[in-house]
Parts: sequence; structure tokens; C-alpha cells
Amino acid sequence: MNTVRGARERARIEVTAAIKGEARRTLAAEGAAKLSLRAVARELGMVSSALYRYFPSRDDLLTALIIDAYDSLGAAAEEADSRAVTAGARPHARWVAICEAVRAWALVHPHEYALIYGSPVPGYSAPVDTVGPASRLGNALIGVLRAAQEGRGLALPPLPAHLRAEAERMSADFAPGLPPEVTAALVAAWAHLAGLVSFELFGQFNRVVEDRAAFFAHAAGQLAHGVGLTVV
Repeated sequence: MNTVRGARERARIEVTAAIKGEARRTLAAEGAAKLSLRAVARELGMVSSALYRYFPSRDDLLTALIIDAYDSLGAAAEEADSRAVTAGARPHARWVAICEAVRAWALVHPHEYALIYGSPVPGYSAPVDTVGPASRLGNALIGVLRAAQEGRGLALPPLPAHLRAEAERMSADFAPGLPPEVTAALVAAWAHLAGLVSFELFGQFNRVVEDRAAFFAHAAGQLAHGVGLTVV
């Protein structure tokens, strides 16, 4: 019985992976808005009713792809930070390493990046299941800021008085213990990071930035400075 159950589980894993793989090919060729279970089933030589046993709706398949993308990006950021820590890097360098890992991942996975940071998919609303995976990158950056705070390598950025209440709310919600000045700067830096990567991926730097790796490294360092991380 265990052998049969194991074979069924392996078959389910293989079919699920094939469905996701075909869905990613659709993302690359036509975009998320054109994704449909019937089209995926047709390309795989499956009847659509069989595919529904794996993903009951297009939104379920999209959610699985989004979670995979966030987890893959988050893992890349975490691994880059771990390598930096092992090498003895200080928080400023760890921040830059994470940012560069985000860029590197996006260049290899442009369509998955577009799925999670591009235009919203019409008619799709992400469920709460995506929150944890989506938080991994932010949590990696927060971890760097906490390390700097503990090592007294964090300078408080300026914070206008009219934003203090909002910054305090953000700190309480997702970065307990971080000064509100730092949390507000972090949110802005996170958005700037996504903008830098998006500009490169979607062609906005064409005829503007030639040495994009060097430009990005400099910009990531500026973001680190903006959140209060010191170089030394």
C-alpha cells in the first residue's frame, strides 16, 4: 500500500511540475492575462477535466506560480545574505549583496519577475497564501537592518513629523523594534529597488545606462545609505 501511495505521490508531483512548466511557457510567450487551464491542458495532451484535479481554477494555478516565484526570489536573497555573512561582510555590504541577488534573479527569470512585480493580472486577486513568500525578500532586508541596529551601525534617516504615525504603524505591523525612521526609509528603498530592476528588465534604461551592473551596484549602495546603513 505504501508503495502504491508513494508512486501516486511521485506521479502527482511530476504532473504538477509539468503543468507549472507549461504555464510558465505561456507567461513567457503571451503574458499572465492569456493563461488558461484549457490551453495548458491542450499543450500537455491532457483533457481539461484531468488538469482541474491539480488546479481547480486559473487563479489557483496563478497563485502557485506566484508563490513559487516569490519563494525562488526570497531564497536567492537569503542565500546571498548568508554568503555575505560568512565572508564577514558588514550590514552595508550585505544589503548590496541582497539587492544584486534580486537583480541577478530577475535577469534570469524576467517573466516570473513580471508576474510578481509587474502589472496586476486582470480579474485576479492574490490570496493570503502569497503573503509569507512575498515577505521573504523584505524580511531579509529587515534582518540586515536589525544586525546594524544591534551593532550600532545604523544612523536614523530623517522623518517628517506628519509621517511619524504612519511610520510607527508600519514598524509595529512588520518590523517590530526597528525605529520608525528606518522602517519608512526601508519601504521607500524596497520600492526603489523594484523600480531599478523593472527599468532594466523592461527596457527603460535603453540608450540611458550602458554599464548597468556598475550603475546598479552604485544605486544599491545609495539605497543602503538612505536606510541608515553606514559603510564602516
